Amino acid sequence: MNAKNLSISSNEKLTLISNFSTMLAAGISILEVVESLKEDAKGNQKKLLQYLKEDLSQGKHVYITFSRFPNVFDKVIVNIIKAAEEAGTLDTTLRDLKDSIRKDIEFNDKVKSALIYPFVIMLVFFSVMILMLTFVIPRMSAVFLRLRVPLPLPTRILIIVSNALVHNTVLFIGSLVAVAALLFLVYKKNRLLLLNFLFSLPIISDLMRLIDLTRFSRSMYLLLAAGLTITNALDLTREIVLKKEIKKILNRAYETVISGKRMSDAFRVHKKIIPSIMVKIIEVGEKSGSLEKSMQEVAEYMDYAVSKKLSTLLILLEPIMLVLVGILVGGMMLAIIAPIYNIIGQIQR
Repeated sequence: MNAKNLSISSNEKLTLISNFSTMLAAGISILEVVESLKEDAKGNQKKLLQYLKEDLSQGKHVYITFSRFPNVFDKVIVNIIKAAEEAGTLDTTLRDLKDSIRKDIEFNDKVKSALIYPFVIMLVFFSVMILMLTFVIPRMSAVFLRLRVPLPLPTRILIIVSNALVHNTVLFIGSLVAVAALLFLVYKKNRLLLLNFLFSLPIISDLMRLIDLTRFSRSMYLLLAAGLTITNALDLTREIVLKKEIKKILNRAYETVISGKRMSDAFRVHKKIIPSIMVKIIEVGEKSGSLEKSMQEVAEYMDYAVSKKLSTLLILLEPIMLVLVGILVGGMMLAIIAPIYNIIGQIQR
């Protein structure tokens, strides 16, 4: 497998960095560490360690090997490792990096857990809908056709969809697969375009803004702690955010710092996007010369803000989803019951 295409899971990456940090701190040479880790490693992790062993045997640095695996180590991590190797603080930096990766995993788990509830609700709804279209509607439509009663428009639509699903099952499934494949190709070729559309949606947009600011703050802290300059750190962190507006602000902050001004000056102009407390903490850090510590505090605050936002969205989402599903299922049931009442009325007359 090409090194550029090789990838490992987040948990595997955390284990690798954690073991690396622990064994280096214990005074074991880096080649012995790699050899020891390779013995217990499996799959892509073992291949990565083999690449690392070969490069180290040739006198190359760790960051050179890591740069060959963009799907595993982004530019921020590579430059953090590079700065640590040059400063001789690789064990300490790896410990900080381990904590950062662990927080990223916990952060992603929070987002995933928030999405589980709406996903389960929609799955139940589609299961009920397919059950009704394939079993209930065909039997009811046969009765309606024999009795030749006039059917309302919603009922006729349900019968048409049901017939299409029952009599053209293979075509229906093939169409779903084709649509899914088309969406996947669009995502692959125009990933940024699709993501920008999703991130522009009202509720998701604000959440993604907070997530981007969290990732930016945490990465800035790691880069500054590794010894990189503010300009280099800004140059790298503007590549890891996803929203266009955040990228533009970071580009402007980079230009502002290059011109000799403070990063907080660039952020202060965008109070609607950058929280005031974040600007204030960064400003204090710049004035006191402890920007690295300030970025760590900002990262922790933004992490809390995202968790609070997710909790609020989940609380609001539960009743909305229940009402929406209730309306859709109720509408389908009404489309079935209305003709039955019509038949009963005719019989009574």
